[in-house]
Amino acid sequence: MLLGVIADDFTGATDIASFLVENGLPTVQFNGIPESDAHVEAQALVISLKSRSCPKQEAIAQSLQALSWLKKQGCKQFYFKYCSTFDSTAHGNIGPVTDALLEALGEKQTIISPALPVNGRTVYQGYLFVMDQLLSDSGMRNHPVTPMTDSYLPRLMEAQATGRCGVVNSETINIGADAIKEKLEQLAGLGFRYVVLDTLNEQHLLTQGVALKDMKLVTGGSGLAIGLARQWAKGDERNAPSAGQPKGKKVVVLSGSCSTMTNKQVACYRLQAPSQAVDVTRCLENEERSRYADELSTWVEVSYSGELAPLLFATAEPEILNKIQRQYGNQASNHAVEALFSDVTTRLQQRGFQRFIVAGGETSGVVTQALGIKGFHIGPCISPGVPWVRAIDQPISLALKSGNFGDEDFFARAQREFPI
Repeated sequence: MLLGVIADDFTGATDIASFLVENGLPTVQFNGIPESDAHVEAQALVISLKSRSCPKQEAIAQSLQALSWLKKQGCKQFYFKYCSTFDSTAHGNIGPVTDALLEALGEKQTIISPALPVNGRTVYQGYLFVMDQLLSDSGMRNHPVTPMTDSYLPRLMEAQATGRCGVVNSETINIGADAIKEKLEQLAGLGFRYVVLDTLNEQHLLTQGVALKDMKLVTGGSGLAIGLARQWAKGDERNAPSAGQPKGKKVVVLSGSCSTMTNKQVACYRLQAPSQAVDVTRCLENEERSRYADELSTWVEVSYSGELAPLLFATAEPEILNKIQRQYGNQASNHAVEALFSDVTTRLQQRGFQRFIVAGGETSGVVTQALGIKGFHIGPCISPGVPWVRAIDQPISLALKSGNFGDEDFFARAQREFPI
């Protein structure tokens, strides 16, 4: 075991696992903290938690439990993975979890590297960009749970953590790995506990991988995994994705994300396949939700033709989403829709559905839990950061997509490029 990853949500976990596999490290992902006697053959282990927006102390406790299990597996390096848009509030959970992991490992410094240039996430002079916009000007400004209204990572980190945060700028990154190490040592001597790494392109990630191979704890999005995996990979690992090659019959698409890209993906797919929007009013009361889940699962089965799969979606434009949340309450509406997707997933599994294409971190979490899946083999990529994954112990394959990942035709490509 070389690398142990603690991811703060389900799609984030498959995101980084995908990059590890694509760059040569056979990887297994666990949903939640595995049993103490769990045994797997892999060079990298990823534990997916649901700790991005839960209470701070709960996120810390889960992350420390994950760290303890990974240490017992003999992992040499640890990676706290969060979203490439640094999703968090002024109080956490990225800062508090990072502090807890540093303390548990007895380390005094770590890095902050959320960048993923292939998906348009870059960092310059400590500022996080989404494509050509500052984070605070992007669609993340309207995120229903973690609205991001600041783009300067040191300020965001210092607001929720306990130490000072510095920057290694792109000029230093361009010089090379030794220059990065020297700058990190200099900042450590000045008392900087966290250091943001500028990242403008994939070469910067590769250089960071060389510089950071010996750092006990790193933190960031999935991009840094490209550089680290290439440092850790041994020999010819071109077959690393084969264990997760998708199998199974009968496909369904479930979308709970309200991100800008998922809205585009849903609009595109609705022109190609049967689709049905979720009625939030029918999700709020348990008995009615159960009836509604029966109706929707029957509709999916009747609509399934073996070509492009039916789509159920709770995806909505920001103004519609705000109206729903004002009417029913933010938490109540979110939890009700999650519960509906869980109920529908259980019924579809009973009806023989074995491939699930899911958009949204929260939705991916409840679908995975509803299917009773404890872990995945990571398979081939559909889009950067979005692989097919196959359950370790049952014939079920999933594509778990973070909200803003993938192109507009993602749902259809996931099926056409990997036919049954």
